[in-house]
Amino acid sequence: MISSLAEDEDKWLAEGIAGIQHNAYYMHRSVDSNNLREALKYSAQMLSELRTSRLSPHKYYELYMRAFDELRKLEIFFKDESKHGCSIIDLYELVQHAGNILPRLYLLCTVGSVYIKSKEAPAKDVLKDLVEMCRGVQHPVRGLFLRSYLSQVSRDKLPDIGSDYEGDADTVVDAVEFVLQNFTEMNKLWVRMQHQVRVMVLVNHILFGDPELRPSIGLSGLQGPSRTKEKQEKERSELRDLVGKNLHVLSQIEGIDLEMYKDTVLPRVLEQVVNCKDELAQYYLMDCIIQVFPDEYHLQTLETLLGACPQLQILVGEPTVDIKTVLSQLMERLSNYAASSPEVLPEFLQVEAFAKLSSAIGKVVNFWIYVIEAQVDMPVVGAITLYVSLLTFTLRVHPDRLDYVDQVLGACVKKLSGKPKLEDSKATKQIVALLSAPLEKYHDIVTALTLSNYPRVMDHLDNGTNKVMAMVISQSIMKNSTCISTADKVEALFELIKGLIKDLDGFPMDELDEEDFKEEQNSVARLIHMFYNDDPEEMLKIICTVKKHIMTGGPQRQPFTVPPLIFSALRLVRRLQGQEGDVVGEEEPATPKKIFQLLNQTIEALSSVPSPELALRLYLQCAEAANDCDLEPVAYEFFTQAFILYEEEIADSKAQVTAIHLIIGTLQRMNVFGVENRDTLTHKATGYSARLLKKPDQCRAVYACSHLFWVDYEDGIKDGERVLLCLKRALRIANAAQQMATVARGSSGPVTLFVEILNKYIYFFEKGNSQVTSSAIQGLIELITGEMQSESTTSDPSTDAFFASTMRYIQFQKQKGGAIGEKYDSIKV
Repeated sequence: MISSLAEDEDKWLAEGIAGIQHNAYYMHRSVDSNNLREALKYSAQMLSELRTSRLSPHKYYELYMRAFDELRKLEIFFKDESKHGCSIIDLYELVQHAGNILPRLYLLCTVGSVYIKSKEAPAKDVLKDLVEMCRGVQHPVRGLFLRSYLSQVSRDKLPDIGSDYEGDADTVVDAVEFVLQNFTEMNKLWVRMQHQVRVMVLVNHILFGDPELRPSIGLSGLQGPSRTKEKQEKERSELRDLVGKNLHVLSQIEGIDLEMYKDTVLPRVLEQVVNCKDELAQYYLMDCIIQVFPDEYHLQTLETLLGACPQLQILVGEPTVDIKTVLSQLMERLSNYAASSPEVLPEFLQVEAFAKLSSAIGKVVNFWIYVIEAQVDMPVVGAITLYVSLLTFTLRVHPDRLDYVDQVLGACVKKLSGKPKLEDSKATKQIVALLSAPLEKYHDIVTALTLSNYPRVMDHLDNGTNKVMAMVISQSIMKNSTCISTADKVEALFELIKGLIKDLDGFPMDELDEEDFKEEQNSVARLIHMFYNDDPEEMLKIICTVKKHIMTGGPQRQPFTVPPLIFSALRLVRRLQGQEGDVVGEEEPATPKKIFQLLNQTIEALSSVPSPELALRLYLQCAEAANDCDLEPVAYEFFTQAFILYEEEIADSKAQVTAIHLIIGTLQRMNVFGVENRDTLTHKATGYSARLLKKPDQCRAVYACSHLFWVDYEDGIKDGERVLLCLKRALRIANAAQQMATVARGSSGPVTLFVEILNKYIYFFEKGNSQVTSSAIQGLIELITGEMQSESTTSDPSTDAFFASTMRYIQFQKQKGGAIGEKYDSIKV
């Protein structure tokens, strides 16, 4: 049935277009022969096609545009009096004799346009006559298009200031009166379509009963009630621009100043908007007012404009006009106006724009609560949207008034109080926008931390969105390089981002995506580096505050968050080097000893997570820092803890290799230890090196230990005998590795280890270790050469290249001469 109606409509449109084309052809012939009466006759017949009631607004528009094009050609004929031989005044009278009112008025408007242009009568008189005469057509669609045609042909002929048709002193008043009257009549016609919908729904209900039980039936264009209403509302929406163009024309009249807009234009338009009692018309027209008139006019008439909002249509106890969007658009316009130039800000202060907007939003929100308080599941997204717009407005107009910003956030908290945490995606998205606005404006989380209601708004977010907002805050700090300089601010910040710091109730860890989790924790780690204060006492308080929070993060978070805390504390230690800190009072001062105690406790907690490899690295970092502070007992304790972790917690062979090399490297750089303590630690290190699982790993660790007994810095250890012992032990292990390879695989494998040990011999030989002689180096070279030439040895290109490079180095040193060159003279390559 619907497709049948569409086909019928296409057929009716085709018939109408054919009728227009047919009569237009004869009208053109009459115009070409300068036959006025015949031209009027056929033009009237052509315009009679617009009398149809069978077309939808969309199809009727197509028909109207065909007729409009022909009328423009007819207007050119009317302008040339020499062709038709009739004065414009007589022509104006003559067209009023057309038989049907619709063609008569179209022709009258066309001639009226020429009449105004001729200036034989004041423009205001002709316009007044035309707008009154158009009342003769009261059919909504036909009347709207007729008045749209009147607006179109007259818009460039209004008696405006500076216009060719300017008259006496009241000329602008006449122009405004004409447009307002045409707007009022068009709006009445448009709204009348809505009442027709209700009548048709009622008739359909009576005729067809429950639409759910009976199919839609076509009867003189009627369908089932719900479908009829939906169709008619769509048709009404298609016609709205015809009405709105009048407001656009009003905004283009040069003579309308602020006073006239305030006293005449806005009150008249708002009166029509409020009194029409139609939600579609009211929303659209309010939007038009906001969009077409200048921002400075809105600012100066803010109270009047806001006063109309509560008067908009209410149906069955529920607000049907989307007031929140209207207010949001108004605030967006004003916000952009405020941002356009600093010079306009005093105007906002003068009219107290914030107070008026805040009051209006409060009234609207309270009004909504009042009229639909019985609805338990009332959505709050509308109210939050309003507060987002108000906050944006406030930040642009009053960026220095943090009390205003906090007031908006407080109003939002009040609206959300007593309700469960938000889970609606639209509402939470608006809350994130609300909380992000101060960050984007001030580029400083410290400012947001001074807002008492900021964390209270965050408390209403569900756990997932809370984490999203926490990431926004963290990224804002990093982007703007914001330094958090007090423990109180750190405490407040961690309260805001607690969703990243610890598990929230009802949000188990196993629901987290691994990549997202890593990104979140890396963000927290970077954040910790942004905490700084020049005062050591305050910096220590900050470190203690951070420790308190990250220790609640659990075993999965601590490997990410503990290291930045450790390094932040070590940075403070470097600043305090040399302070003993033996003063005891009500509050102990920040001293390296005190900080090292804190670090020991923190790393101990990390080692129990367990993350033993990471804990060992941090112990060694702390030991180096204690070395720089000349605190031998503290450094020894950190090494002790590192060895305990190595013994008890690190079982993986690869991890053991990495750990023992870290221990050896760190211990080699230590200069704080006395003989006894150093011997104990070096003995441990060499012992563990020799007990690694794989022979190659043992060999490399043992020859690395040789550096523990030969330190280059002034007064450093230079124990040549023990160096040689380590190197010989490494050779024995390398030889054992070769033999094991021969037994297991039938070939001894590459001689890489021997070449590596050779390079160690050469290093200590050049450093002046008397225990490492040229004959020892010569013997090792011959050993390697023999092994490489052996048939049981597997050839390896990288090892061959390594050995060749070593030989070239020796040859280079021999050729260079000097003291070093003399040492190498006895070595044959």
